[in-house]
Amino acid sequence: MSSKHRAVVKDKWKMKKWYEVVAPTSFGGITLGSTPADDPEKLIGRVIETTLYDITGDITQVHVKLYFQVISVDGNKALTRFKGHELARDYMRSLVRRKSSKIQGIFDITTKDGYVLRVTIVALTSYRCNTSQKKAIRRVMREYIFKKASELTLDELVQEIMSYKISNEVAELTRKIYPIRRVEVYKTKLLLIPSPEGPKPAVVISPLQARKE
Repeated sequence: MSSKHRAVVKDKWKMKKWYEVVAPTSFGGITLGSTPADDPEKLIGRVIETTLYDITGDITQVHVKLYFQVISVDGNKALTRFKGHELARDYMRSLVRRKSSKIQGIFDITTKDGYVLRVTIVALTSYRCNTSQKKAIRRVMREYIFKKASELTLDELVQEIMSYKISNEVAELTRKIYPIRRVEVYKTKLLLIPSPEGPKPAVVISPLQARKE
């Protein structure tokens, strides 16, 4: 390669600017980190992974993984929306006991303000239970989480999940059916967001990606 050709090669890294990634106001609007981009539009749709411990400083919450997606850029700040959460697999494995049952329910729910989430709830029993008891526990989970979602906004629902209020309330209800040792909201995923034209997919695509497609 000639020296003349090398001279016109641009250093793409030097062209990039750093942007501060900010959590939603429901998570205090704190800085989640920083990310580089040579065009702010390229940040739209980028997913940031962190833990609840990084936000609260509570080491007991280090197993709670949080996902936020960039939805807009304001100056040097990349603003995000809650995309979902998941408990670490090692943590979930540590809760399983021999001669007990694990009951899992997966529900697509709609919040008071029109967001659709897929929620996975796991109940762990003190002793092994039968099929009919498992079905009854799932039914209670379903009735509870559908009613709760209809009464709360997305932000309110997420906060009640993170504070274990929902887990504790589900445990209290299901203990009327069978001895429950623990309940965890294992996973959430934002599926649809409200819009004037009706619910639309929560996956955010940057303007640059849209033009390419």
